[in-house]
Amino acid sequence: MGHVRTAFFLDFDNVFSGLFKLDPEVAVQFATEPGLWLHRLATTLTPEGPRRWLILRCYLNPAGWVNSRDTNGEPARLYFSRFRPSFVRAGFEVIDCPRYNATKNAADIRIVVDAVDALADETRYEEFVIASGDSDMTPLLQRLRRADRRTMIVSPADAAEAFTAIADQLLDSQQLLALVQGEPVDLDDFDNGAGNSPDFVPDEAYEQFRAIVTADYEAADTPLNMAALAYRLRSELGPVVGTSNWFGFGSFARALETLELPNLHMSQHLLWDDSRHEAPEPASPGTPRTVLPEPVERLADQLSLPRLPRAWWPSIYETLSAYAHEHRFNLTQCTSWSRDRLRDNGVPVSRGAVAFVVRGTSFGGYPLHRQPPPTPAEIASAFVNNVLSRAEAAQIPFTEDEASAVRSPVRNAGDGCRRGRAIRVAPADRTSGEALSRHRS
Repeated sequence: MGHVRTAFFLDFDNVFSGLFKLDPEVAVQFATEPGLWLHRLATTLTPEGPRRWLILRCYLNPAGWVNSRDTNGEPARLYFSRFRPSFVRAGFEVIDCPRYNATKNAADIRIVVDAVDALADETRYEEFVIASGDSDMTPLLQRLRRADRRTMIVSPADAAEAFTAIADQLLDSQQLLALVQGEPVDLDDFDNGAGNSPDFVPDEAYEQFRAIVTADYEAADTPLNMAALAYRLRSELGPVVGTSNWFGFGSFARALETLELPNLHMSQHLLWDDSRHEAPEPASPGTPRTVLPEPVERLADQLSLPRLPRAWWPSIYETLSAYAHEHRFNLTQCTSWSRDRLRDNGVPVSRGAVAFVVRGTSFGGYPLHRQPPPTPAEIASAFVNNVLSRAEAAQIPFTEDEASAVRSPVRNAGDGCRRGRAIRVAPADRTSGEALSRHRS
């Protein structure tokens, strides 16, 4: 594999502030050790080979700050200027962007100008990585697409759909936090650990991957279980599967597709040879498409709100509150632990859905790392407030009655939580009613 000539533009204030709301400790790690996560990003979600960073620019307001606490636990300001040397040592060109008014520092304009200038360089940059959740960058992505350049968005928050839809790749906040901590950036929702095997360089590992999968595929008499096969590959190939994020293809399924196995068909859980194997029966409808009221349907379509049965939402709020009370907060651990706890209790949500709620709760004003930890009612209220705030920012039309249809069930649920009422998880096929409502036993 050759190298991908890449230009990287980082809006530090935007990314750091967003990460700090989600997980302050990992946000500081992001700002103090940029060289480590930059090295990992070079082989993450890059199917054509590792990235070669030809442009590395960090746009930073030296007078910017976030509210933090000092070593004595007293409120204090954490100034961005303290992180400037870390990015200089990592090879970034740091460009100071002081504020021009109370809210803007013009970093977004500088990034746009510099990226467009890069298009005119003699060197052809094959990929542009834009680290920002600012939807004002949308015209820039459109311009890069017209120039036939690949783009990746690194976003610390739930960026606008119109912004992320244009990019070829999206690295969201949960994946970014995993990258910073040196954890696998999985898109498959598989969490099987790697075994103790010798390390391979990515090219060698990919050929070993091809050999194992091809042999199993040709020898199989029945469809192969994808989760079991992924676990075996992680065990035999070792950490390179995680560090390269499935050899740069971003997911196990995408890596399988590159092998071009004859007559390959895949479902969510199985793969098979359509000429030799009998196609598996469709999965029983344990979780049919959730029927949502029209206002919530709009939120699901335009904000990617998880489509979950209404009876599952209270368990999500309860589980997240339990995690916050029992653990020192870490976003990647929180989403994995909560997903497993929920599945054990008969609520088979994805890790991505849990992460969506955690992000919404944080940006709604009740982060799980807050002390004292938020209650289920506070988590529910903050999450719904954030969803409605995003809907307003995206100019999704809502009447007062429609907004109340989303808010009121959560308020009622909050009352139930404060009175200590038990929550009963209903079967998955009970899907009518408001998607965000709380089931009261």
